[in-house]
Parts: sequence; structure tokens; C-alpha cells
Amino acid sequence: MYLAFNDLVTLFPDFKGVKEADHLYFMVSDSAGIVQTRGLFIPLSDDSGELLDAIANGAIAAVWDKKKQIPKYTPNHFPIFFTENLTSGVLDLLRFYFEKIDGDNREKMNMTNFAFFNKKLLKENKETYDIAVMLEKISMKNSNNNVEGRG
Repeated sequence: MYLAFNDLVTLFPDFKGVKEADHLYFMVSDSAGIVQTRGLFIPLSDDSGELLDAIANGAIAAVWDKKKQIPKYTPNHFPIFFTENLTSGVLDLLRFYFEKIDGDNREKMNMTNFAFFNKKLLKENKETYDIAVMLEKISMKNSNNNVEGRG
């Protein structure tokens, strides 16, 4: 099950560009330099690259920091979803996608690929950006929050 335009509107209601309800995103990435067919570009750091390169490599939308200016070369129809904080926006996106695919028991399903390459974030946080590991951590955190502490 692919991430869809309407999913992003749910998460990021502040957006500009054309409303493409039938847009499906095959990849989510923080790197403008990789091929991202029908991609969603999220520039998490200065090392992510330019939006122009992401578009040239197949990005059809972007999640953008509300405080940063959109490059002037951005096409008017190109969907840009705004967030106050890109990192928490990515976490919200991962949680949303996890809930979207949770319980879907089709044997073979098309899924959106998440590819994050920001080495600085990986080093500083000693974290992984492997979606399976992230989703497991989110799931564990949520289940720990529901446990009542007694003592």
C-alpha cells in the first residue's frame, strides 16, 4: 500500500501546489541525489541537496520547513507540504504509514520505500533510519506509554 497525496494532506494540511488526489508516492527520501521515482523529498539537513535535483531525480512532491523559503525555480503546480519541524514531521509520517499498513494481510503488497541517508543524524542520535527498526521502536514506545506504573 503506497503513501498517497490524501495521506499527506491529513498529516500536513498546510500545503501549496496542485491537488493531486491520485498521487501515490513510491519513495520517501532525504537525499536529492538519488533516483526517487514518484518520490517525496524531505530535506532534513543542508546535506540533503537541492529541490531541483530531487525533482530531476523523480520527486513529485516535498515536505518543507515552514520557516524556510521555497526556491524560486519550484514549479507552481509542484505539491509542497509545510511543517514546523521536519524531524517530527518524518516521525509523524512513519507512525501514520505504520498504522496505514498495520493489519493489511495481503501476501504481496506494494509499499512505499523510505530511504534516509543523513549520516550526521545517524551518528548524533545513534539511531537508524531503517523503517522496520523505526517502526518497531515507535511501537515499543507506544506500548510502554500505555503501561500503568505502580510502585
